[in-house]
Amino acid sequence: MDKLILKGIRFHGHHGVPEAERQVGGHYEVDATLRCALANSGNTDALADTVNYAEVVARIVEIGTQQSFQLIEALAENIASVILEQFAVDEVHLTVKKLNPPIEQPIDYFAVEIFRNA
Repeated sequence: MDKLILKGIRFHGHHGVPEAERQVGGHYEVDATLRCALANSGNTDALADTVNYAEVVARIVEIGTQQSFQLIEALAENIASVILEQFAVDEVHLTVKKLNPPIEQPIDYFAVEIFRNA
């Protein structure tokens, strides 16, 4: 199966367990790999025959910025569900990173990685 790969989709979202963290928000990054058939679009060279990755990115950013979740696991699950429902893909592989999470020990990010299929 073919893949569309989207790396480093960044946004400021309002997610986290403490209310204060949800109010202030934080920085997030999403990597998405979408498994779908690309041979037809490769032959026709027509946007209508493929998954418009700009629309996928817009949906990811919309979900990440317009909704609020306590857990990034829930954020990832919601993004995967929407992609599978709204786009012609067979499988979604997502990595959702919370950049510089507000914990005592400094770390670059905390992430979840999920695989979902239609």
